[in-house]
Amino acid sequence: MNIKILVAAHKSYWMPTDSCYLPIHVGAEGKETLGFIGDNTGEHISLKNPDYCELTGIYWAWKNLEADYIGSVHYRRHFISDDPGIFGTGSKEKVLQTKQWEMLLKENPIILPNKRKYYIENIKDQYIHAHDPYTFEVMERILKEQYPEYIPAFHNLANKTWAHMFNMFVMRKDYFDQYCEWLFDVLFKLEDSLVKHEPRLFGFLSERLLDVWLETNNLAYKEVPVAFMEKQDWIKKGKNFLIRKLKG
Repeated sequence: MNIKILVAAHKSYWMPTDSCYLPIHVGAEGKETLGFIGDNTGEHISLKNPDYCELTGIYWAWKNLEADYIGSVHYRRHFISDDPGIFGTGSKEKVLQTKQWEMLLKENPIILPNKRKYYIENIKDQYIHAHDPYTFEVMERILKEQYPEYIPAFHNLANKTWAHMFNMFVMRKDYFDQYCEWLFDVLFKLEDSLVKHEPRLFGFLSERLLDVWLETNNLAYKEVPVAFMEKQDWIKKGKNFLIRKLKG
């Protein structure tokens, strides 16, 4: 079983040494090398990284990487072997290794992080409190025009209080290819429809599209805990959340 999990990074950082992990420098075009493979090799969209975030690495894998299973994690956020607890931090020793991935993927062709729960607001409200509401509307319009079969799942997602966030997953290659073909077609059409937009927009929106794709295609998945490799400032996070909620 050939498993390759991208570890998206834009700066030097600790990397897992297990052979299933492939560190990739996202946004590498025009930058000094980090010693990792760059997302500016082969067919790529590296220059779009300020707007697409880790998606430039995912696009690179779609176009250039051959493996039975392909995944995406972040340099500071990984799938781990047990519950990280209320604060969501974990240790490097608990990052999943090849043998654990083989056991998981043998029974589950799609692995996702545990649902991120928002409790007091739905996914649409959570998005529009932090981003330009117009971009959410344009994405809905594109789906209606180009992929109307996805609209019921899009509306379901908008009303849920949870989603699979972070653009993290591991998928069997055929599912990965199907997802990328659909995702990037939607995002490129959205990009062409906007005169201006905030940085990282398409990375944010893609987080909301994964569950839409899964539900529409009736695909099963298994959830695995995810942890941040550093302590997080929860006071700052809570303050920012309240500001977005109250002021937009």
